[in-house]
Amino acid sequence: MKIGITADHAGFDRKEELKALLSDHKYLFEDFGAHSYDKNDDYSDIIVPLAKAISEGKIKKGIAICGSGVGVSIAANKFPGVRATLITENYSAHQGVEHDDMNLMCLGGRVIGPALIWELTETFLKAEFQDEERFKRRLDKVKNIEKKNFKDIN
Repeated sequence: MKIGITADHAGFDRKEELKALLSDHKYLFEDFGAHSYDKNDDYSDIIVPLAKAISEGKIKKGIAICGSGVGVSIAANKFPGVRATLITENYSAHQGVEHDDMNLMCLGGRVIGPALIWELTETFLKAEFQDEERFKRRLDKVKNIEKKNFKDIN
C-alpha cells in the first residue's frame, strides 16, 4: 500500500523525520508537499493535493501534519470520501480505522514529538477496517450524509 504524506511549515520538520522512518521501514509513500520550508505557507493549501488523491482513490491512507493537526483535519474533510481525524493517542489511531474507516490521520507537529508520531503512524498503517455489519452500517450512514451534502460526487 502506498501512503501519502503532507505538512505545512509547522509540521515540515516532523514530516521530514517521518519520511526517513518510513523509508527505513520499507513503506511506500508519496510526499505531497511542502517540499521545502516556507514559513508563510498555509495548511489549507498544503492539504489539497493529498486530500484530492484520497478522494479520487489514488491513495488509500494519508498522514497530514500541521501545528496542531486541527487545520489540516478541517480542510481535508471538505473532500468527498476523506475521513480525516486528529489523532493524539494510540487507541484512536487504530480504532478510527477499524471502526470508522479513517483514511487520513492528522497530527500536530507542535504538539507531539517524533517518537509518538512514529508510534501513531505504525498503528494507523497496520490497522484495517473491520468488515462487521455494525461498522459497515455506520459507515454507510456517514457516506449517505456526504452524498446528500455533496452534489458533485462521482
